[in-house]
Amino acid sequence: MSAPLTARIPGSKSITNRALLLAAAAPGTSRLRAPLVSDDTVAFRDALKALGVRVTQSASSWDITGAGRGPTAGARVWCADAGTAARFLPPFVATGRGTYVFDGSAQLRARPLRPLADALTDLGAKVSAEGVGGLPLRVDADGLRGGELVVDGGLSSQFLSGLLMTAPLLAEPLTVTVRDLVSRPYIDMTIALMRRFGARADEQAPGVITIAVGGYTATDLAIEPDASTASYFFAAAAVTGRTVTVPGLGRDSLQGDLGFVETLRRAGARVEIGADFTTVTGTGLLRGGFDVDMGTISDTFMTLAAIAPLADAPITIRGIGHARLKESDRIAAVAGNLAACGVATRTGRDWMTVHPGPVRPARIACHRDHRIAMAFSVLGLRAPGLDLDDPACVGKTFPGFHTELTRLFPKEVLT
Repeated sequence: MSAPLTARIPGSKSITNRALLLAAAAPGTSRLRAPLVSDDTVAFRDALKALGVRVTQSASSWDITGAGRGPTAGARVWCADAGTAARFLPPFVATGRGTYVFDGSAQLRARPLRPLADALTDLGAKVSAEGVGGLPLRVDADGLRGGELVVDGGLSSQFLSGLLMTAPLLAEPLTVTVRDLVSRPYIDMTIALMRRFGARADEQAPGVITIAVGGYTATDLAIEPDASTASYFFAAAAVTGRTVTVPGLGRDSLQGDLGFVETLRRAGARVEIGADFTTVTGTGLLRGGFDVDMGTISDTFMTLAAIAPLADAPITIRGIGHARLKESDRIAAVAGNLAACGVATRTGRDWMTVHPGPVRPARIACHRDHRIAMAFSVLGLRAPGLDLDDPACVGKTFPGFHTELTRLFPKEVLT
């Protein structure tokens, strides 16, 4: 029996970028321990610096000194590819003063932002969205009033997270009623982190959230490993018959994407979730023949879809329509790449079915999407001849991904 493997997973992008904003909104200096250092988090950190927030870095932590309010000097803010920067920072600056213009890459410009602009307008902001998706976005800030707001959560939970995190800085308490919320675990994460920084948040009824005014308190926060990134290593264990443990990611995790291991359990893997670790052991065989709703953990649906050709029966994934509006149309991108590998799929607006079968060599079109690249790298452990057209795109969330995957699963182990 092979020795267990310990995967070195970097910090959560979702937690890192939320904590960066909350620290910037709190008076005094907060320390983030073991933050993720990747394209998206560096873009977010640099955007805060452009807004006048002081950030100092060491090898193991970032110190963020906030003013307890929104910025007041005005700025041009480059978001690069980071959707969280484009969706979290406009509400933050709207609570301050001055004129702010947000822009980003062509990929980010194509992603929707107008629902956020509309919500900010309802709260009293002056916002103009110039592009097709929403960027460039101009905010003429003069504070936000609070009150009651109805938000459509069907496109992205990031819109709601941005509004909620800004709410303690408003003139009045904010009550948000959410319709058709996707990715509920990300909202739970947002509220939990807000409370860690001293905010008062109450969900009076399902989908009705009230945030009190009063600001935040500077906090020392350890960033847990990224559960979405861990999914690739857990999946690799499942398809290679190995045992992989991720320390620091356990039953009290803030991240809903840890629920991906329950899908691997349905596919025949053995799963253990401890207080501060998660372990997956695979048999090398994948059991199919089931439907699974991955709407709340849609960042991991590509992990399952990419390895589904190795199963013994078709696997259907549902509830993932909003994944068409991410870095790429992820349903179409996965289906197209599987077709290039000779794998049959069927797709609909918010679902896809992957049929098992032999995987032929192919060039994988990453669409500049880190999750496409990482998911098909796992398939490549069992299907020789897969070649990524943009392997470096993993730098968005895990620059060292390929090195770590090779360290744990060298070719001689898989032959």
